[in-house]
Amino acid sequence: MLSNRVGNLLLTALAPAVWGTTYLVTTELLPPGRPLLAAVVRALPAGLVLVAVTRRLPQGVWWWRALVLGALNIGGFFALLFVAAYRLPGGVAATVGAIQPLLVALLSAGLLGERLSPRTLITAVAGVAGVSLLVLRAEARLDALGVAAAVGGAVVMATGIVLSKRWVSPAPLLATTGWQLVAGGLLLLPVALFAEGLPPAAPTAANLAGYAYLAVIGSALSYSLWFRGIRLLSPTDATFLGLLSPLVATALGWLILNQELSAVQGFGALVVLASLVVAQRKRGGAAGPARTERPAPAAPDAEPATR
Repeated sequence: MLSNRVGNLLLTALAPAVWGTTYLVTTELLPPGRPLLAAVVRALPAGLVLVAVTRRLPQGVWWWRALVLGALNIGGFFALLFVAAYRLPGGVAATVGAIQPLLVALLSAGLLGERLSPRTLITAVAGVAGVSLLVLRAEARLDALGVAAAVGGAVVMATGIVLSKRWVSPAPLLATTGWQLVAGGLLLLPVALFAEGLPPAAPTAANLAGYAYLAVIGSALSYSLWFRGIRLLSPTDATFLGLLSPLVATALGWLILNQELSAVQGFGALVVLASLVVAQRKRGGAAGPARTERPAPAAPDAEPATR
């Protein structure tokens, strides 16, 4: 059981590790001033491919549930993520986004019946403090719209994580991931066209490479691993893994962009890692029973809710 849990944690951790590359790809490869276009291209093609491969469409209540989850986990989150990425330094956006574990813990207590322990609260606050030491700079520029977008992204993603645990789909995991990516992409498409219009010029090779990376690796692969982790782990345990994103982003800045790392940043990294370790320690009987809905019996080719 322990080895299975560790394996599930490691696979789930790959998703936020990949997401830690988003800021580098956005700033170095994507065209400036097109956050909504980036969000649409990241979500819609990947979702359509997954739906085509699995050949499964939602049934019954899953038409509107897929729409809601797609709007939270994909559409709203992607749009807010890219707005924050364009309007804020990566350190500010990452620090604000680090409140997500605390939000998930609070929502899980209300919607899933998980116990909100003092250890979880302290660990969540320590995670935010560690991320701020790791990535926040004294000269960082604060943009009101960018901060609001970062906070909104954390809220909608936290809500989507908890609802994804409460609503367990009987369909294969890849199909469920595809539904959400398609729903989120379709919701974003008219907004992107209205707010940004058509691209003024043909994309460059670098633009295409960035979009392809975000669609294939940053969405299709990473979200499949992420939703799998949410099915198998506590939402609070899963969301603490999101603290890996600023760690990866900082490491890439050091390795690729030749950014210097200070002793304060090193201490912040240690605080983040300690928060991750403490958060993943089994809570024993501390957590109450999660009020997740049981899926209907799966079709022969469907994946079980847990494996």
